[in-house]
Amino acid sequence: MTPKVSIIIPIYNAEQHLRRCIESVLKQDFENFELILVDDGSKDSSGLICDEYAEKDERIRVIHKQNSGVSDSRNLAIKSARGEYLQFLDSDDWITPDATGLLVHSAQEYDCDMVISDFYRVIGERLAHKGDIQEDGVLTREEFALQMMEKPADFYYGVLWNKLYRRAIIEKYGLSMDKDISWCEDFIFNMEYIRHVRSVYALRVPIYYYVKTPGSLVSQGTSISKTVRMKRTVFKCYNEFYKDVFEEEDYEKRRLQVYRFLIDAAGDGAVGPMVFPGSMRLGDERVSVSVSITEGAGILFDTYRESKLLDRYLETVALKHDLNFEDVKLIFYLSQTDEACTLKEISSVTHIKRRTLMMSIQKLIAKELVKLKEAVDLEKKKSEKSDYKMELELLSASEPIIGDLLMAKNTYLQVKYSGLSEEEIEQYEMLSEKMRANIRKAL
Repeated sequence: MTPKVSIIIPIYNAEQHLRRCIESVLKQDFENFELILVDDGSKDSSGLICDEYAEKDERIRVIHKQNSGVSDSRNLAIKSARGEYLQFLDSDDWITPDATGLLVHSAQEYDCDMVISDFYRVIGERLAHKGDIQEDGVLTREEFALQMMEKPADFYYGVLWNKLYRRAIIEKYGLSMDKDISWCEDFIFNMEYIRHVRSVYALRVPIYYYVKTPGSLVSQGTSISKTVRMKRTVFKCYNEFYKDVFEEEDYEKRRLQVYRFLIDAAGDGAVGPMVFPGSMRLGDERVSVSVSITEGAGILFDTYRESKLLDRYLETVALKHDLNFEDVKLIFYLSQTDEACTLKEISSVTHIKRRTLMMSIQKLIAKELVKLKEAVDLEKKKSEKSDYKMELELLSASEPIIGDLLMAKNTYLQVKYSGLSEEEIEQYEMLSEKMRANIRKAL
Protein backbone atom coordinates (compact mmCIF):
# COMPACT_ATOMS: atom_id res chain seq x y z
CA MET A 1 0.00 0.00 0.00
CA THR A 2 1.31 3.45 -0.93
CA PRO A 3 1.88 5.51 2.22
CA LYS A 4 -0.06 8.73 2.66
CA VAL A 5 2.87 10.43 4.41
CA SER A 6 6.65 10.10 4.16
CA ILE A 7 8.22 11.08 7.49
CA ILE A 8 11.87 12.04 7.09
CA ILE A 9 14.51 12.11 9.84
CA PRO A 10 18.13 13.02 9.02
CA ILE A 11 20.48 11.53 11.62
CA TYR A 12 24.06 12.22 12.66
CA ASN A 13 25.53 10.99 15.95
CA ALA A 14 22.12 11.07 17.64
CA GLU A 15 22.25 7.89 19.74
CA GLN A 16 21.34 9.70 22.96
CA HIS A 17 17.83 10.77 21.85
CA LEU A 18 17.19 8.81 18.63
CA ARG A 19 15.03 6.11 20.20
CA ARG A 20 12.71 8.70 21.72
CA CYS A 21 12.32 10.36 18.33
CA ILE A 22 11.63 7.12 16.43
CA GLU A 23 9.27 5.79 19.11
CA SER A 24 7.18 8.98 18.93
CA VAL A 25 6.67 8.34 15.20
CA LEU A 26 5.79 4.68 15.65
CA LYS A 27 3.21 5.60 18.33
CA GLN A 28 1.25 7.83 15.93
CA ASP A 29 -2.51 7.29 15.87
CA PHE A 30 -2.31 7.78 12.09
CA GLU A 31 -0.58 4.65 10.80
CA ASN A 32 -0.46 5.05 7.00
CA PHE A 33 3.08 6.41 6.75
CA GLU A 34 6.60 5.42 5.82
CA LEU A 35 9.51 6.47 8.00
CA ILE A 36 12.74 7.28 6.16
CA LEU A 37 15.79 7.34 8.43
CA VAL A 38 18.88 8.83 6.81
CA ASP A 39 22.09 7.94 8.65
CA ASP A 40 24.53 10.66 7.60
CA GLY A 41 27.72 8.72 8.32
CA SER A 42 27.22 8.61 12.08
CA LYS A 43 30.26 7.58 14.13
CA ASP A 44 28.21 6.38 17.10
CA SER A 45 25.55 3.65 17.28
CA SER A 46 22.86 5.68 15.45
CA GLY A 47 23.11 3.55 12.30
CA LEU A 48 22.68 0.33 14.28
CA ILE A 49 19.66 1.78 16.09
CA CYS A 50 18.06 2.65 12.73
CA ASP A 51 18.62 -0.90 11.42
CA GLU A 52 17.22 -2.35 14.63
CA TYR A 53 13.93 -0.50 14.22
CA ALA A 54 13.75 -1.28 10.48
CA GLU A 55 13.85 -5.00 11.29
CA LYS A 56 10.85 -4.60 13.60
CA ASP A 57 8.61 -2.40 11.43
CA GLU A 58 8.22 -2.73 7.67
CA ARG A 59 7.19 0.93 7.37
CA ILE A 60 10.78 1.97 8.15
CA ARG A 61 13.44 2.41 5.46
CA VAL A 62 17.04 3.21 6.33
CA ILE A 63 19.51 5.01 4.09
CA HIS A 64 23.18 4.83 5.10
CA LYS A 65 25.56 7.27 3.44
CA GLN A 66 28.83 9.09 3.93
CA ASN A 67 28.63 12.31 5.90
CA SER A 68 27.56 15.18 3.63
CA GLY A 69 25.29 17.31 5.81
CA VAL A 70 21.64 17.57 6.79
CA SER A 71 20.49 19.24 3.55
CA ASP A 72 21.93 16.46 1.38
CA SER A 73 20.32 13.87 3.70
CA ARG A 74 16.91 15.49 3.33
CA ASN A 75 17.27 15.77 -0.46
CA LEU A 76 18.11 12.08 -0.71
CA ALA A 77 15.08 11.17 1.41
CA ILE A 78 12.78 13.43 -0.63
CA LYS A 79 13.88 11.70 -3.86
CA SER A 80 13.10 8.26 -2.43
CA ALA A 81 9.82 9.28 -0.71
CA ARG A 82 6.55 7.71 -1.91
CA GLY A 83 3.99 9.54 0.24
CA GLU A 84 1.51 12.14 -0.94
CA TYR A 85 2.75 14.39 1.88
CA LEU A 86 6.15 15.01 3.47
CA GLN A 87 6.76 15.55 7.18
CA PHE A 88 10.16 16.28 8.74
CA LEU A 89 11.64 15.68 12.18
CA ASP A 90 15.03 16.37 13.71
CA SER A 91 16.53 13.42 15.55
CA ASP A 92 16.84 15.25 18.89
CA ASP A 93 13.12 16.03 18.97
CA TRP A 94 9.81 14.17 19.17
CA ILE A 95 6.13 14.58 18.28
CA THR A 96 2.77 14.12 20.00
CA PRO A 97 0.78 10.93 19.19
CA ASP A 98 -1.79 12.89 17.17
CA ALA A 99 0.74 14.98 15.19
CA THR A 100 0.68 13.28 11.78
CA GLY A 101 -3.07 12.67 11.90
CA LEU A 102 -3.80 16.33 12.66
CA LEU A 103 -1.52 17.53 9.85
CA VAL A 104 -3.04 15.18 7.27
CA HIS A 105 -6.63 15.82 8.33
CA SER A 106 -6.07 19.58 8.13
CA ALA A 107 -4.53 19.34 4.65
CA GLN A 108 -7.37 17.17 3.36
CA GLU A 109 -10.25 18.86 5.16
CA TYR A 110 -9.27 22.34 3.93
CA ASP A 111 -7.60 21.30 0.64
CA CYS A 112 -4.40 23.17 1.51
CA ASP A 113 -0.91 22.79 0.07
CA MET A 114 0.83 23.37 3.39
CA VAL A 115 -0.09 23.03 7.06
CA ILE A 116 1.83 24.95 9.72
CA SER A 117 1.41 24.13 13.41
CA ASP A 118 2.38 25.42 16.83
CA PHE A 119 5.11 23.62 18.79
CA TYR A 120 6.66 23.20 22.23
CA ARG A 121 10.07 24.71 22.96
CA VAL A 122 11.82 22.45 25.48
CA ILE A 123 14.69 23.43 27.76
CA GLY A 124 15.61 20.77 30.29
CA GLU A 125 12.47 19.87 32.23
CA ARG A 126 10.56 23.01 31.16
CA LEU A 127 8.64 23.82 28.00
CA ALA A 128 6.57 26.61 26.49
CA HIS A 129 3.86 26.68 23.83
CA LYS A 130 5.12 28.55 20.75
CA GLY A 131 3.25 29.82 17.70
CA ASP A 132 2.50 33.01 15.80
CA ILE A 133 -0.67 33.01 13.70
CA GLN A 134 -3.42 33.66 16.23
CA GLU A 135 -6.44 32.29 14.38
CA ASP A 136 -6.92 28.70 13.31
CA GLY A 137 -7.90 28.66 9.64
CA VAL A 138 -7.03 28.91 5.95
CA LEU A 139 -4.81 31.65 4.53
CA THR A 140 -4.04 32.49 0.92
CA ARG A 141 -0.41 32.65 -0.13
CA GLU A 142 -0.52 36.46 0.11
CA GLU A 143 -2.15 36.42 3.57
CA PHE A 144 0.45 33.98 4.84
CA ALA A 145 3.26 36.13 3.40
CA LEU A 146 1.88 39.16 5.26
CA GLN A 147 1.81 37.19 8.51
CA MET A 148 5.41 36.08 7.97
CA MET A 149 6.47 39.67 7.26
CA GLU A 150 5.56 40.63 10.85
CA LYS A 151 8.11 38.19 12.31
CA PRO A 152 10.37 37.21 9.43
CA ALA A 153 13.08 35.62 11.57
CA ASP A 154 10.78 33.51 13.74
CA PHE A 155 11.38 29.75 14.09
CA TYR A 156 7.69 29.22 13.42
CA TYR A 157 8.11 30.21 9.76
CA GLY A 158 11.71 29.20 9.18
CA VAL A 159 11.89 25.51 10.10
CA LEU A 160 10.61 22.39 8.33
CA TRP A 161 9.47 20.34 11.30
CA ASN A 162 6.21 22.13 12.16
CA LYS A 163 4.84 21.85 8.63
CA LEU A 164 3.33 19.38 6.17
CA TYR A 165 4.17 19.59 2.44
CA ARG A 166 2.70 18.16 -0.76
CA ARG A 167 5.34 16.03 -2.45
CA ALA A 168 3.80 16.73 -5.88
CA ILE A 169 4.62 20.44 -5.59
CA ILE A 170 8.22 19.70 -4.60
CA GLU A 171 8.61 17.32 -7.55
CA LYS A 172 6.86 19.55 -10.08
CA TYR A 173 9.11 22.54 -9.39
CA GLY A 174 12.28 20.59 -8.59
CA LEU A 175 12.61 22.02 -5.08
CA SER A 176 15.47 20.91 -2.85
CA MET A 177 17.58 21.99 0.11
CA ASP A 178 20.59 24.16 -0.75
CA LYS A 179 23.65 22.12 0.29
CA ASP A 180 25.93 25.17 0.16
CA ILE A 181 23.97 27.06 2.82
CA SER A 182 24.26 26.18 6.53
CA TRP A 183 22.24 29.13 7.84
CA CYS A 184 18.50 29.50 7.22
CA GLU A 185 18.56 26.70 4.62
CA ASP A 186 15.15 25.52 5.89
CA PHE A 187 13.75 29.02 5.49
CA ILE A 188 14.97 29.29 1.90
CA PHE A 189 13.30 25.96 1.09
CA ASN A 190 10.06 27.17 2.70
CA MET A 191 10.03 30.39 0.72
CA GLU A 192 10.61 28.53 -2.55
CA TYR A 193 7.81 26.12 -1.66
CA ILE A 194 5.33 28.85 -0.65
CA ARG A 195 5.78 30.52 -4.04
CA HIS A 196 3.82 27.62 -5.53
CA VAL A 197 1.03 27.04 -2.98
CA ARG A 198 -2.58 28.16 -3.25
CA SER A 199 -3.37 28.18 0.47
CA VAL A 200 -1.95 27.37 3.90
CA TYR A 201 -3.75 26.05 6.97
CA ALA A 202 -2.66 27.37 10.38
CA LEU A 203 -3.16 24.70 13.04
CA ARG A 204 -3.05 26.25 16.50
CA VAL A 205 -2.18 23.00 18.25
CA PRO A 206 1.38 22.29 19.47
CA ILE A 207 2.38 18.91 18.05
CA TYR A 208 6.18 19.04 18.05
CA TYR A 209 8.75 19.09 20.88
CA TYR A 210 11.77 21.15 19.85
CA VAL A 211 14.75 20.63 22.16
CA LYS A 212 17.81 21.48 20.09
CA THR A 213 19.90 24.44 21.19
CA PRO A 214 20.73 26.76 18.29
CA GLY A 215 24.46 27.04 17.62
CA SER A 216 26.22 30.03 16.11
CA LEU A 217 27.87 30.01 12.72
CA VAL A 218 31.17 30.88 14.40
CA SER A 219 30.94 27.78 16.61
CA GLN A 220 30.38 25.71 13.47
CA GLY A 221 33.72 26.86 12.17
CA THR A 222 32.24 29.09 9.46
CA SER A 223 34.43 32.00 8.39
CA ILE A 224 33.19 35.57 8.64
CA SER A 225 33.37 36.04 4.86
CA LYS A 226 31.33 32.91 4.23
CA THR A 227 28.82 33.97 6.89
CA VAL A 228 28.35 37.33 5.16
CA ARG A 229 27.88 35.62 1.78
CA MET A 230 25.28 33.25 3.17
CA LYS A 231 23.33 36.04 4.85
CA ARG A 232 23.35 38.01 1.61
CA THR A 233 22.03 34.94 -0.21
CA VAL A 234 19.25 34.45 2.33
CA PHE A 235 18.15 38.08 2.17
CA LYS A 236 18.22 38.02 -1.64
CA CYS A 237 15.86 35.00 -1.56
CA TYR A 238 13.65 36.73 1.00
CA ASN A 239 13.46 39.94 -1.03
CA GLU A 240 12.76 38.06 -4.29
CA PHE A 241 10.07 36.04 -2.54
CA TYR A 242 8.06 39.17 -1.72
CA LYS A 243 8.62 40.62 -5.18
CA ASP A 244 7.13 37.42 -6.57
CA VAL A 245 4.20 37.18 -4.14
CA PHE A 246 3.05 40.80 -4.35
CA GLU A 247 2.28 43.09 -7.25
CA GLU A 248 4.93 45.75 -7.83
CA GLU A 249 2.89 48.53 -6.24
CA ASP A 250 2.12 46.45 -3.13
CA TYR A 251 5.77 45.45 -2.83
CA GLU A 252 6.93 49.07 -2.93
CA LYS A 253 4.49 49.94 -0.13
CA ARG A 254 6.01 47.20 2.02
CA ARG A 255 9.67 47.54 1.05
CA LEU A 256 10.69 48.85 4.49
CA GLN A 257 8.93 45.92 6.19
CA VAL A 258 10.73 43.50 3.90
CA TYR A 259 14.10 45.07 4.78
CA ARG A 260 13.30 44.58 8.46
CA PHE A 261 14.47 41.01 7.97
CA LEU A 262 18.06 42.31 7.91
CA ILE A 263 17.62 43.56 11.47
CA ASP A 264 15.63 40.61 12.79
CA ALA A 265 18.07 38.06 11.35
CA ALA A 266 21.22 39.97 12.33
CA GLY A 267 22.08 37.49 15.08
CA ASP A 268 24.82 34.93 14.44
CA GLY A 269 22.70 31.79 14.67
CA ALA A 270 19.64 29.95 13.42
CA VAL A 271 16.37 31.68 12.54
CA GLY A 272 14.37 32.98 15.45
CA PRO A 273 14.76 34.44 18.94
CA MET A 274 14.49 31.67 21.52
CA VAL A 275 12.82 33.48 24.42
CA PHE A 276 11.16 31.29 27.00
CA PRO A 277 8.26 33.06 28.79
CA GLY A 278 5.18 31.27 30.11
CA SER A 279 6.94 27.96 30.63
CA MET A 280 5.55 24.91 32.38
CA ARG A 281 6.97 21.65 33.60
CA LEU A 282 7.52 19.01 30.92
CA GLY A 283 4.70 16.48 31.30
CA ASP A 284 2.10 19.02 32.43
CA GLU A 285 1.32 20.25 28.91
CA ARG A 286 -1.15 17.47 28.06
CA VAL A 287 -3.55 15.12 29.86
CA SER A 288 -1.28 12.89 31.91
CA VAL A 289 -1.36 9.11 31.47
CA SER A 290 0.22 6.55 33.76
CA VAL A 291 1.95 4.00 31.53
CA SER A 292 1.98 1.38 34.29
CA ILE A 293 -1.76 1.74 34.87
CA THR A 294 -2.50 1.31 31.14
CA GLU A 295 -1.00 -2.18 31.46
CA GLY A 296 -3.44 -3.19 34.19
CA ALA A 297 -6.19 -5.79 33.73
CA GLY A 298 -9.77 -5.49 34.90
CA ILE A 299 -12.87 -3.30 34.63
CA LEU A 300 -11.38 -0.26 36.36
CA PHE A 301 -8.29 -0.33 34.15
CA ASP A 302 -10.46 -0.68 31.03
CA THR A 303 -12.42 2.40 32.08
CA TYR A 304 -9.19 4.31 32.74
CA ARG A 305 -7.73 3.46 29.32
CA GLU A 306 -10.86 4.44 27.39
CA SER A 307 -11.33 7.72 29.26
CA LYS A 308 -7.69 8.75 28.83
CA LEU A 309 -7.76 7.95 25.12
CA LEU A 310 -10.87 10.08 24.62
CA ASP A 311 -9.41 12.86 26.80
CA ARG A 312 -6.37 13.00 24.51
CA TYR A 313 -8.47 13.95 21.49
CA LEU A 314 -10.78 16.29 23.41
CA GLU A 315 -7.72 18.13 24.70
CA THR A 316 -6.50 18.66 21.13
CA VAL A 317 -9.79 20.44 20.37
CA ALA A 318 -9.33 22.60 23.48
CA LEU A 319 -5.82 23.63 22.38
CA LYS A 320 -7.03 24.44 18.89
CA HIS A 321 -9.83 26.73 20.11
CA ASP A 322 -7.97 28.30 23.02
CA LEU A 323 -10.29 26.78 25.62
CA ASN A 324 -9.71 24.82 28.80
CA PHE A 325 -10.04 21.05 28.64
CA GLU A 326 -13.08 21.25 30.96
CA ASP A 327 -14.77 23.77 28.63
CA VAL A 328 -14.49 21.44 25.67
CA LYS A 329 -15.59 18.43 27.68
CA LEU A 330 -18.72 20.33 28.72
CA ILE A 331 -19.47 21.27 25.10
CA PHE A 332 -18.98 17.63 24.12
CA TYR A 333 -21.41 16.60 26.85
CA LEU A 334 -24.01 19.14 25.71
CA SER A 335 -23.69 17.96 22.11
CA GLN A 336 -24.62 14.45 23.29
CA THR A 337 -27.84 15.31 25.13
CA ASP A 338 -30.88 17.61 25.01
CA GLU A 339 -31.94 16.88 28.58
CA ALA A 340 -31.92 19.48 31.35
CA CYS A 341 -29.40 18.35 33.97
CA THR A 342 -28.20 19.35 37.39
CA LEU A 343 -24.57 20.28 38.02
CA LYS A 344 -24.26 17.08 40.03
CA GLU A 345 -25.43 14.99 37.06
CA ILE A 346 -23.09 16.74 34.64
CA SER A 347 -20.23 16.37 37.11
CA SER A 348 -20.94 12.66 37.50
CA VAL A 349 -20.68 12.05 33.74
CA THR A 350 -17.79 14.38 32.92
CA HIS A 351 -15.80 13.92 36.16
CA ILE A 352 -15.45 17.68 36.41
CA LYS A 353 -15.84 19.29 39.84
CA ARG A 354 -19.01 21.36 40.24
CA ARG A 355 -17.16 24.59 41.00
CA THR A 356 -15.11 24.14 37.83
CA LEU A 357 -18.24 23.35 35.85
CA MET A 358 -19.87 26.57 37.01
CA MET A 359 -16.83 28.56 35.89
CA SER A 360 -16.89 26.79 32.51
CA ILE A 361 -20.58 27.56 32.04
CA GLN A 362 -20.00 31.23 32.82
CA LYS A 363 -17.03 31.35 30.46
CA LEU A 364 -18.88 29.67 27.57
CA ILE A 365 -21.86 32.01 28.04
CA ALA A 366 -19.52 35.02 27.97
CA LYS A 367 -17.95 33.72 24.74
CA GLU A 368 -21.46 33.26 23.29
CA LEU A 369 -20.89 29.57 22.70
CA VAL A 370 -23.64 28.49 25.10
CA LYS A 371 -26.76 30.07 26.56
CA LEU A 372 -29.24 29.25 29.31
CA LYS A 373 -32.72 28.64 27.93
CA GLU A 374 -34.13 30.06 31.15
CA ALA A 375 -32.50 33.03 32.88
CA VAL A 376 -30.69 31.98 36.07
CA ASP A 377 -28.58 34.03 38.48
CA LEU A 378 -25.49 31.83 38.35
CA GLU A 379 -23.65 33.77 41.03
CA LYS A 380 -26.57 33.32 43.42
CA LYS A 381 -26.98 29.66 42.54
CA LYS A 382 -23.25 29.09 43.07
CA SER A 383 -23.68 29.90 46.76
CA GLU A 384 -26.79 27.74 47.21
CA LYS A 385 -26.37 24.22 48.52
CA SER A 386 -29.37 22.78 46.68
CA ASP A 387 -28.88 21.43 43.19
CA TYR A 388 -31.05 22.58 40.29
CA LYS A 389 -31.70 21.64 36.71
CA MET A 390 -30.32 23.80 33.92
CA GLU A 391 -31.18 23.78 30.24
CA LEU A 392 -28.07 24.76 28.34
CA GLU A 393 -28.23 25.36 24.59
CA LEU A 394 -25.27 25.36 22.21
CA LEU A 395 -25.15 28.44 19.96
CA SER A 396 -24.07 28.67 16.34
CA ALA A 397 -20.60 29.95 17.33
CA SER A 398 -19.91 26.52 18.83
CA GLU A 399 -20.38 24.70 15.50
CA PRO A 400 -16.66 24.69 14.53
CA ILE A 401 -15.84 23.24 17.94
CA ILE A 402 -18.54 20.59 17.60
CA GLY A 403 -17.16 19.72 14.15
CA ASP A 404 -13.71 19.18 15.64
CA LEU A 405 -15.25 17.16 18.48
CA LEU A 406 -16.87 14.91 15.91
CA MET A 407 -13.46 14.41 14.31
CA ALA A 408 -12.00 13.69 17.75
CA LYS A 409 -14.70 11.10 18.38
CA ASN A 410 -14.05 9.46 15.01
CA THR A 411 -10.31 9.36 15.66
CA TYR A 412 -10.94 7.80 19.05
CA LEU A 413 -13.08 5.09 17.45
CA GLN A 414 -10.54 4.48 14.68
CA VAL A 415 -7.83 3.88 17.26
CA LYS A 416 -10.11 1.74 19.40
CA TYR A 417 -11.22 -0.39 16.44
CA SER A 418 -7.81 -0.55 14.75
CA GLY A 419 -7.19 -4.02 13.29
CA LEU A 420 -10.84 -5.07 13.48
CA SER A 421 -12.87 -5.97 10.39
CA GLU A 422 -16.20 -4.28 9.62
CA GLU A 423 -17.99 -7.46 10.67
CA GLU A 424 -16.11 -7.56 13.98
CA ILE A 425 -16.90 -3.89 14.65
CA GLU A 426 -20.59 -4.42 13.86
CA GLN A 427 -20.69 -7.46 16.15
CA TYR A 428 -18.90 -5.55 18.92
CA GLU A 429 -21.33 -2.62 18.72
CA MET A 430 -24.33 -4.95 18.79
CA LEU A 431 -23.00 -6.77 21.87
CA SER A 432 -22.09 -3.45 23.52
CA GLU A 433 -25.66 -2.18 23.12
CA LYS A 434 -26.96 -5.35 24.77
CA MET A 435 -24.54 -4.87 27.65
CA ARG A 436 -25.54 -1.21 28.02
CA ALA A 437 -29.19 -2.27 28.18
CA ASN A 438 -28.36 -4.81 30.89
CA ILE A 439 -26.53 -2.18 32.94
CA ARG A 440 -29.36 0.41 32.55
CA LYS A 441 -31.84 -2.21 33.68
CA ALA A 442 -29.74 -3.06 36.74
CA LEU A 443 -29.30 0.60 37.67
